[in-house]
Amino acid sequence: MFWEKKLTQWVQDIRDRVNLPARLVLWDGQQHDFGSFAAPQVTLHVKSATALPYLLEPSLDNLGEAYVKGKIDIEGKLSDIINISYGLAKNTVTSAGKLARVRRYFNHTKASDKKAIQYHYDVSNEFYALWLDKNMVYSCAYFENGDEDLATAQIKKIDHILTKIQLQPGQRLLDIGCGWGALVLRAAQKFGAKCVGITLSQNQFDLATKRVKDAGLEGQIEIRLQDYRDVQGQFDRITSVGMFEHVGRKNLPGYFAKVRELLVDDGIAMNHGITSTDFNSGETALGGGEFIDRYVFPDGELPHIGLALEALQEGGLEAVDVESLRRHYARTLDIWAENFEAKSEQAKNLVDDEKFRIWRVYLAGCAYAFENDDVSIYQIVCRKAGRSAKTLPWSRRYIYDKAL
Repeated sequence: MFWEKKLTQWVQDIRDRVNLPARLVLWDGQQHDFGSFAAPQVTLHVKSATALPYLLEPSLDNLGEAYVKGKIDIEGKLSDIINISYGLAKNTVTSAGKLARVRRYFNHTKASDKKAIQYHYDVSNEFYALWLDKNMVYSCAYFENGDEDLATAQIKKIDHILTKIQLQPGQRLLDIGCGWGALVLRAAQKFGAKCVGITLSQNQFDLATKRVKDAGLEGQIEIRLQDYRDVQGQFDRITSVGMFEHVGRKNLPGYFAKVRELLVDDGIAMNHGITSTDFNSGETALGGGEFIDRYVFPDGELPHIGLALEALQEGGLEAVDVESLRRHYARTLDIWAENFEAKSEQAKNLVDDEKFRIWRVYLAGCAYAFENDDVSIYQIVCRKAGRSAKTLPWSRRYIYDKAL
């Protein structure tokens, strides 16, 4: 009776605050509508009373965990499910239930970082291939005109990056967090660079190495299973795409200092990474960070763009070009989520039910977060600080020059 009364009052409170096209169906058949709609867009099926604590404080963390653990099932279009989840969280979560506005830090040792990376990326290459493009580029695409398919937009992203850093034939390029090798392959094939790609994922290393061999580019590209902190030597150009989220906020000055150490004096680097839009906490106020840390990206930390730029300067680098790609990542994630839904049966054959649910809600939830400015993403082109202004380009025209 206690939970029934509390639940009834909770539903009424929601109806008083917001009109949502959603229905709650309990394990005993009771139904509660969250709005005055003839038919719900989303139906939440509660399997037992053990799910009620998650629902009565419906932060994104709690709702996500209830779904992943199979305590609730959800019917409806995935985008509607995410919208309703955010609607519940924004309109019903109390201040006590919100993610504490304190910065969470992790140790980020070489061993812990390797473990975290392999947890996320070593699900299986076949799993990622289901919903990524044919080159398996797992980072924000670049929709130059807005109507490109995913594969085209990913190639345009890579070319956009390599043009930004003014990559020239024969130059030595280091790609930190090279994934399955798409960027170094493009840099060697189209731009004539000599490349080193590093990753901590065994699966990525194996496939990237095979791709280099299949392309006949073993003389131009070296793939390493290596931590960025262990890299030695000098490079004309350095790229880091979707990697610095794993570095840790307190380690960012050291990370950028390492990039500076590896750059030749007139070298150029580019950091492409996700950022928080909350300067104080580095996480969204309604949660989601704990869910992602627990189930998706262990030890991940998102800095605000201001903190990233401050750390970059502290590391001895000068930011010379900064570009937001938030709209592009929202579109990329929409396509990934659509691909995942379309290949859901194949995905279920590759991972267990919990892992399937994690990725389903993660991809769609991230698409919403980028669309609504809960998180953002920036490309930062940089070089060693203290160099003459005469060595800088007059404009950004070179970025859009199609001569190469």
